[in-house]
Amino acid sequence: MLDNPLARWLKGLGGKGKPGRPTVLVKELGERDRRRILRHFLALDDSDRLLRFGSIISDEAITKYVGKIDFSHDIVFGVVNRVFQLVGVGHLAFAKADGGKPTQKTRVAEFGVSVSKSARGQGVGSRLFQRAAIHCRNADVDTLYMQCLTSNQTMMHIARKAGMEIKREYGEADAYLQLPPPSPASVMAEALEEQWAMIDYNVKANARAAVKWLSPKK
Repeated sequence: MLDNPLARWLKGLGGKGKPGRPTVLVKELGERDRRRILRHFLALDDSDRLLRFGSIISDEAITKYVGKIDFSHDIVFGVVNRVFQLVGVGHLAFAKADGGKPTQKTRVAEFGVSVSKSARGQGVGSRLFQRAAIHCRNADVDTLYMQCLTSNQTMMHIARKAGMEIKREYGEADAYLQLPPPSPASVMAEALEEQWAMIDYNVKANARAAVKWLSPKK
């Protein structure tokens, strides 16, 4: 995943060569997407909330969590479907590195991801993780963490596929990935994806607005 990031991104535009699989574009989200992010999380059922947050949390707790996201500090990535609904959200949070972390940098990153049932099996989770990893590279962060339940087979698959070191304890898994420094290819790959995703996002947003405007008023 870490070698030839630009070539891998270009290959990903074709749905990774799998017929029928739609292209997955990952866009960085901002303040204007907060309500859409909230709707995505509130739509998760109890089993999905358990896998994403480590416990079955209430709607109130989810609302507080989304309300506290600091877009100036953390990075949130999203994937929107054809009707402009968020079907995948990845939250990349940064923290100061401590003496026990395998890094020489001043900070590390932790990643959490959720995918709507309607978008499962399309590579959405993997693409969100890849985007988070390349962003960390380009932000001079060399250690990316994920924490999840060992029963979360999707996240465990993503971790193994990325070559992450995995430590299991009491039904939970801590995994981390050592990232290489940024390269011209990694910087270009991230910039191109954001540009393509922005175009895709705006087209879908405008299409949705047009449908609402043209729909008969009740």
